Amino acid sequence: MAPHHLPFYLAPGSGTDTLMVVMGVFLIGTILWVGTLYWKLHSLPERMAHKSQKLQFEFVAVLGLISLFTHMHIFWIAGLLLAMIDIPDFGTPLRSIADSVEKIADATPGEGEVYAGPAQAGDGVVQPPPDKAGPAKEKEHSHA
Repeated sequence: MAPHHLPFYLAPGSGTDTLMVVMGVFLIGTILWVGTLYWKLHSLPERMAHKSQKLQFEFVAVLGLISLFTHMHIFWIAGLLLAMIDIPDFGTPLRSIADSVEKIADATPGEGEVYAGPAQAGDGVVQPPPDKAGPAKEKEHSHA
C-alpha cells in the first residue's frame, strides 16, 4: 500500500533502516572521539610536567587525579599552572654540600704522614701532639 517513490530517510517496509545504522555508527564514533579528546585535554598538565622533567611532576599528576574524581576544575587549573612554573632545584646543591662536608669530617688530618715532633718556631706550622685526637679521630673512636 506504500507509494512506490519513498524519500531516502524513510525505512522500507521489508529491510533495515540504513540511515539509523549510519547515524548509530556516527554517534558511537563521535562519542569515542570526544572521550579521547577529553582524556588528552585532561592529561595535558601531566604530560607537560613529564616532558620538561619538572620536580613537581608527581604533585601535578595527583592534582589531575583529584580533578578527575571530584570534577572540580580548580585542581586541573592548579596542576596546569604548576606544570608551567619552574621551581628552582635547591635539593641538589644542598645535597652536594652535605656530601662534601661529610667527606671533610670523615677525613683524618695528616693521614699517611709520620708525626715529626713539635714544629720549630720558624716553620709557621702547628701540628697537634700524637696523643691528642682531633675531631675526626674522636668520631672514629666513638663507634667502638
